[in-house]
Amino acid sequence: MLIQFNKNIQFTKLVKADGRLREFNFRKTNGIQGELFTVDVSDDRGNRIMFRMQKADGSWKIMEQQLPAWIIENEANFHELIEEELRYA
Repeated sequence: MLIQFNKNIQFTKLVKADGRLREFNFRKTNGIQGELFTVDVSDDRGNRIMFRMQKADGSWKIMEQQLPAWIIENEANFHELIEEELRYA
């Protein structure tokens, strides 16, 4: 019998977006689609915005969906944060 363990990776980072420090929560999932990170953050009204990031061509990209510009503008920052966390995981 083969037992395989997958390490859960969850972390929170503060990122300056739209002129404010915002708390972004990252969670890695392993599934049929490959490696994915789900990310959630609160907007100015306290509503949760959730989106997914998938590794494509060597960098983490936001999967297509309607998101505020301040999230899309930080895609490169999210890539760096994920890669940094994976190095130490």
